[in-house]
Amino acid sequence: MPSDHYFSAAPASAENLRTLRVTLAGQELELTTAGGIFSPDRLDAGTAVLFANMPPLPPGGDFLDLGCGWGPIALTMALSAPHATVWAVDVNERALDLTRRNAEALGLTNVNAVKPDDVPDEVSFRTIRSNPPIRVGKNELHGMLERWIPRLDERSDAWMVVQRNLGADSLQRWMASTFTPGFSVHRAATGKGYRVLKVRRHGDPPTAPITVTG
Repeated sequence: MPSDHYFSAAPASAENLRTLRVTLAGQELELTTAGGIFSPDRLDAGTAVLFANMPPLPPGGDFLDLGCGWGPIALTMALSAPHATVWAVDVNERALDLTRRNAEALGLTNVNAVKPDDVPDEVSFRTIRSNPPIRVGKNELHGMLERWIPRLDERSDAWMVVQRNLGADSLQRWMASTFTPGFSVHRAATGKGYRVLKVRRHGDPPTAPITVTG
């Protein structure tokens, strides 16, 4: 049998389209998923933990969903911030097709579901929200984060959910030692065996001067 993972560019497994009823951004929705992608039959527990522990989105700008799957994070951001442009990035062509299909079904015109190399180099992000593909392997994951985290705007945050048993704490330590200076990394929340990690890109200067009056 061929090796087939949710991070395969072209899954060899049968597409097997199916309908999924799910709540995103407070709305009951009916979306399309398929085989050969991540968590096709439900909103996965990690993404639910991320949704429960991340702050409101900025009102606009460019947002990134890194490893979009069938689109729950990208669609949530697009529904919650209609003036934003959401970049839904994945290497899995089937996942990108599903995200496009679901965005169209919801009437969302602010979602760009694309391969990594199709995001214009000049785009920087007001926020990154991601359930990253941990099982792709440490080297590949580190390379992915080294590519995208530096593209945060100043005074902007990345929020990622990672299962504790799959190396969340070691990933936090690696990011803290890698993205410096100008960044800070901390664990924002823990739930159901997952860590929510926040990466902050600070401004220049990192804080405003304190003005003393009177």
